[in-house]
Amino acid sequence: MSPSDSIESSWSDRVLGGFRKTSERLGENIAGIVSKTRLDESQLDELEDALILSDLGPRAAARIREKLAGERFERGADEASIRAAVAEEIAAILRPVARQIDVVAFPRPQVILVIGVNGSGKTTTIAKLAHYFQELDYSVMLAAGDTFRAAAIQQLAVWAERVGVPIITGPEGGDPSAVVFDAVKAATEQGIDALIVDTAGRLHNKRELMDELAKIRRVLGRLNPEAPHDVVLVLDATNGQNALQQIDTFKEVAGVTGLIMTKLDGTARGGVLVAAAEQYGLPIHAIGVGEKLDDLRPFDPDLVARVIAGVA
Repeated sequence: MSPSDSIESSWSDRVLGGFRKTSERLGENIAGIVSKTRLDESQLDELEDALILSDLGPRAAARIREKLAGERFERGADEASIRAAVAEEIAAILRPVARQIDVVAFPRPQVILVIGVNGSGKTTTIAKLAHYFQELDYSVMLAAGDTFRAAAIQQLAVWAERVGVPIITGPEGGDPSAVVFDAVKAATEQGIDALIVDTAGRLHNKRELMDELAKIRRVLGRLNPEAPHDVVLVLDATNGQNALQQIDTFKEVAGVTGLIMTKLDGTARGGVLVAAAEQYGLPIHAIGVGEKLDDLRPFDPDLVARVIAGVA
């Protein structure tokens, strides 16, 4: 096995571990289903319920049920063939939304606003994203736009030092848009490829957050009419269906352009990725399966589909 094969195998194993809870829950419900050439209504009901219980959501579950209702299993439907059919339909839901973030802005920098509730893994995701861009030979700068929590500024500064990238900060309680303004100016002057901006994660007052993000957008627009180029929502996979409510809210207040899901650690409810893809159609850029810097990778829809269905 070549080193690259070994790395890919290791990543596949980590993804498998991350979706284990979802896969096992679904597998338990598929295990008893055996049929001849077609599944009957009660078996389809069982399967649909299993998909919903695995956090894939009612819309995706209904779509997969409909697909399997029309499936003809020439050699009879056993567990393996049902899993394969489920995997293919999950992949069909996920493939259209799999899109990694590319640094394409001209003039530079590519400005990426990262949003998400406090505790979602937002700060560590920013560090992992910076590391990922570095591996692609892009220069990166961070901006500590969450000025309302001193801990957020300090935590991001620690990560910036660890990753080895510059960071622009302001005083605690200061104006986030002022930090963003300084960061864009500095990144432009230094020829930085990607500027990743942390933002506040307060949802208890949506109006405040909306006003703050609107002000950041206005400041960015004055410096670069194309910015922000990406507005990335970080979701915590352990939240299950609650993650969908966060998409609803942040789409409204921030104009989300794409998703990253974190904390896929084996106790997670990763099936919600499928529900998000079916319900919102937003690009899924990457998934995070651990705490290390290289534990964030571009989203691979076929791998995730196989893992969830238990055929990986």
